[in-house]
Amino acid sequence: MKHRYEALLVLNTQGREETVKEIIDRLESEFRQEGAQIEQVQKMDKRPFSYVAGPLNAGYYVNVVFNAEPQSIAKLRLKFKLDPEIYRQNYQRLQETKDKPAKKVVKAK
Repeated sequence: MKHRYEALLVLNTQGREETVKEIIDRLESEFRQEGAQIEQVQKMDKRPFSYVAGPLNAGYYVNVVFNAEPQSIAKLRLKFKLDPEIYRQNYQRLQETKDKPAKKVVKAK
């Protein structure tokens, strides 16, 4: 059963700011290869880190909302862990939105 997920990816674009679109297109195809159905890709631009904990002081943030099997998340983590263009990655399962009928309001007498 597919679940809805959100992935926050921080890209290492140091010295390659002009290739961000190609990197994001490649990442979208990686998601699709693992069977994910992408709902939304939000490009959040380059932002500085609140504290520097390594060689980078800023990263390009990309937020991806998608539907996938739970096994696909582990595969994506492993695949992106080896990718030098991805500095950090975080996945979160989103709540399923179910349309509920409106509640009836009972007036007090």
